[in-house]
Amino acid sequence: MKKKVLFRGIATALVTPFRDDHIDLPAFDLLLEEQISAGIDALVIGGTTGEAATLSTKERYLLYRHAADRVAGRCPLIFGTGTNDTKVAVKHTKMAKALGADGVLTVTPYYNKGTEAGLVTHYLKVAEAADLPMLLYNVPSRTGVNLTLEQLRILAGHENVAGIKEASDSLERLVSLSEFGESLPLYAGNDTALYTVLALGGLGGISVVSGVLPEETVALSNLFFEGRQRESAKKQRALLPMIRALFIETNPSPIKYALSLLHKCRSDVRLPLSPPNEESAAKIRRALEKYRTVTPALG
Repeated sequence: MKKKVLFRGIATALVTPFRDDHIDLPAFDLLLEEQISAGIDALVIGGTTGEAATLSTKERYLLYRHAADRVAGRCPLIFGTGTNDTKVAVKHTKMAKALGADGVLTVTPYYNKGTEAGLVTHYLKVAEAADLPMLLYNVPSRTGVNLTLEQLRILAGHENVAGIKEASDSLERLVSLSEFGESLPLYAGNDTALYTVLALGGLGGISVVSGVLPEETVALSNLFFEGRQRESAKKQRALLPMIRALFIETNPSPIKYALSLLHKCRSDVRLPLSPPNEESAAKIRRALEKYRTVTPALG
């Protein structure tokens, strides 16, 4: 089954800036505008990198509404609506539709670790909640659950299931997922696999590194789609030091620190996350200095 393409290329998983434990909307606007100016192909709001797990429902919907108003159709907006409670995920998905989402990203339920049948039913209920393209988000390192190929075969049959964000560097796994083709478009969930997924016929990736180096990351996919694969692969290799630095501690603490060095937003994260330790911060700074002019961290 051929699906509606939500986006092709790079979608940035945007951070949620905080100031004094409140959402910093001026900094959020700055990040949105920078991404659009860089030619980003889509934006993910309220995902893992956006610290969705510690956003209140009110804050989540504020971000949805504000992003939709600010972006005003200039690029596709994908709102994170996944939780480990199916009723809440359905509610978030309906609200995402009402507030202007072009699609939703729904993480595999975590902690309570649904049964094989339960996970399929969870995703089908979310897919049916609103007439929106939905990306499955498989990230077993965080959820403790790995969607099986059999589960994916069932889910791929739903018209609103528009693809899968696969947070894996396993070539075997990525090859298996690529075989779904147009029935379940593949997106890289790890920045280290962006080129690999494109080479396997995937449509792109949802990226963290593009949050700090958007032009370079967009160029990686643009070059690939222009048929300049060797140059695209070179871009992937060039991004690797920054990618490694951004995952030296739990995301999004490192990228928020990197953005603070560029005076884009403060490095504030919500507990149980914390800012990078001194050693990690030094490594992030050294990595960033290869790409950008670095100043003392903001705030």
